[in-house]
Amino acid sequence: MFTSANHYENFPVASVLLPARLRFPVHAIYRFARSADDIADEGDMDAATRLAQLAQYRVQLGNLSQAAKSGGMFGDLARVVAEHQLPVKLFFELLDAFTQDVTQKRYATFSDVMDYCRRSADPIGRLLLHLFGRTEPRFLEYSDRICSSLQLINFLQDVQADYRKDRIYIPMDEISRFGVSEHQIAHASTEGGWRDLMQYQITRARSMLNDGASLGYELPGRMGLELRMIVEGGRRILDKLEAVKGDVFKRRPVLEAWDWPVMLLRAALSFRLPS
Repeated sequence: MFTSANHYENFPVASVLLPARLRFPVHAIYRFARSADDIADEGDMDAATRLAQLAQYRVQLGNLSQAAKSGGMFGDLARVVAEHQLPVKLFFELLDAFTQDVTQKRYATFSDVMDYCRRSADPIGRLLLHLFGRTEPRFLEYSDRICSSLQLINFLQDVQADYRKDRIYIPMDEISRFGVSEHQIAHASTEGGWRDLMQYQITRARSMLNDGASLGYELPGRMGLELRMIVEGGRRILDKLEAVKGDVFKRRPVLEAWDWPVMLLRAALSFRLPS
C-alpha cells in the first residue's frame, strides 16, 4: 500500500487527497513500515542479520516513550502514536509479518496466506482508521478486506520477483490443484493450468476488494475519496492482470501515468457501489 521515490507501489499514502493534518502522521507510519520491510527484503544481508535488525526494531517500539524525546524515525513515530492514541500492537504485527518473510517461503493454503495478510497489510488500514477517528467494527472489517485484497494483488504482480527471493505466496495446494509446478514459475512458463490458476486468484481478490469498497462511500470528504482511489487502483491492476491472461512474466502490470486521471474521475463520480 506504500509508495516512495525508491519503490514502485500501486497505492499512494499521504497523497494530496488526504486532509493536510494527516499527511505527516501517515508519512511517519509509512516510513516505519517501509524501513522495516526493506530490512526483510532489500540488499544481500543473510537471514540472521535481517532477523537481528528486526529484533532491534521491536526493542525500539517497546521504548517509544523514550524515543519521543529524540528525533529520527522512531521519534516521529512516537509523537504520532501519542498524539493520535494509535495501538502499538499494530506496529508489532507488521514486524511479525516482515520477520515471517525472512523465515517462511511457502504457504500451504489460502488460510495461511490470509494469516500473513492480517499482519502484513491489515494493520495499515486499521492505523489509518484510527487517524481518521473512525474505528467502528464494520469499518475495520471493510478495511481488512481492502488491505488484504491489495496485498493479494501485489503478490500476483510480483510472482516472478518474489520467486527470485525464493518466495511463493500463491497457496501451494491451489498451485497443485491447477496442475502448475514451481518449475513453471522458475522458467516463466504459462503452459497448462497457469492462466486458470491466475484467473482464480484474480476473481477472488476482486471479490474481496469489492466486499470492502463500501468503506470509501461511508467515510466523508477527502478520506472517502482517497479510499475510493485506492480501490479503483486495485481494480485497475486486476483488469490489467486479466488482459494479459495472468502472464506476469513478460511484463508486470502496473499503474501508468494515464491510469491516475481515470481512477480519480471514477472515484469522484462513483456514488454507488458497482453491481
